[in-house]
Amino acid sequence: MSPSGVSASKGYDVVVVGAGVIGLSVAWQLARAGRRVVVCDPVPATGASRVAAGMLAPVTEVHFGETGLLGLTLAGAAMWPRFAAELTEASQCDVGYRATGTVVVARDHDDRRDLDRLRTFAETLGLVMEPLGSKEIRAREPLLAPDVRGGLWVPGDHSVDNRALLSALNSACHRAGVEVVHQQVARVDVSADRATGVTLIDTERIAADVVVLAAGAWSRQLGGLEDGVLPPVRPVRGQALRLHRDRGGLGDLPTPRTTVRGLVKGRSVYVVPRGGGEVVVGATSDEVGYEPHATAGSVWELLNDARALLPSLNEMTFVEASAGLRPGTPDNVPLVGRSRLSGLLMATGHYRNGILLAPITAEHIVGLLDAHDSPSQEAGRYDAWDPRRFESATSPQLVGVGESR
Repeated sequence: MSPSGVSASKGYDVVVVGAGVIGLSVAWQLARAGRRVVVCDPVPATGASRVAAGMLAPVTEVHFGETGLLGLTLAGAAMWPRFAAELTEASQCDVGYRATGTVVVARDHDDRRDLDRLRTFAETLGLVMEPLGSKEIRAREPLLAPDVRGGLWVPGDHSVDNRALLSALNSACHRAGVEVVHQQVARVDVSADRATGVTLIDTERIAADVVVLAAGAWSRQLGGLEDGVLPPVRPVRGQALRLHRDRGGLGDLPTPRTTVRGLVKGRSVYVVPRGGGEVVVGATSDEVGYEPHATAGSVWELLNDARALLPSLNEMTFVEASAGLRPGTPDNVPLVGRSRLSGLLMATGHYRNGILLAPITAEHIVGLLDAHDSPSQEAGRYDAWDPRRFESATSPQLVGVGESR
């Protein structure tokens, strides 16, 4: 047995580079389909996946200029009840799936106008955002501030506990026979114009028939690949906070019934309740390169905006401020599917929707390996996130269309 824990003589069907929510979901589903799978990551189940709020929000996450992804986000959301149930059974871990819907509110008249524009835009896409008056929205979420006069109800946008999800995926992978190597991949090995495995940072090689690149914001840092094959992925920092209702012996405060999203002076903020009394507040979006640290200004702004919508947060215990690097692409649509290099599949660039799209990403990767020479029964469904859409550009611009905060 080698220092990495893998057998030098053992061959694998698939090596997955990266063990965030995408890499682990892909590995688990491949193992369920009978593949011999190894996952490589120096610190599995961390990164942006651990910082995320776990919103499953195809409707409230729709943005101007990003409608090409909508069909896949809606399909991904529809897969989540079954995915959560199967993962819970396979791992014997509760993933914290909450089908409680989302309320969207505005702090002032200008914010309300922006919210009205968002609803009008959503309606042009066939999405339902039900307008609610003051009494109606307070029936949905009694903890809202008194000066919140109304908003929108989105019954289909739900949430999952991202950290419970990562634990469950780890357990499910282990039970399914996935091997995990706690090392960084230095490069993808290429022979005769085909990916043949990976070489770890300690120079040990792992041979595999297929390599799946699921390294998130670090996907473009991988060695061994030509510039035209490397995915055009950039890091976009997101900062989030965690609070808890336990006030240290003074009793427990109530927590929101639903996910609350809002606009406060044009800034977007969300508050996501968890089982057990935790509340997640997020999130910023900063184009600052590989800088994964929370900042005092963003912490203050997130708290201030969240408290403006839900004053009861004032009394909660502050637990954590964290930052993760989301993987953005030039059009903020993921890169999932075949690359131009034979044997190399992409599963990266999910930006704000990694957790939402984890089940459908894994389904697509499994389908590609199962299909071989047979055409997909859902041909065209995944065209929007085909990694080869950028390959005409030698050096694609890594500037996204998302907002900054």
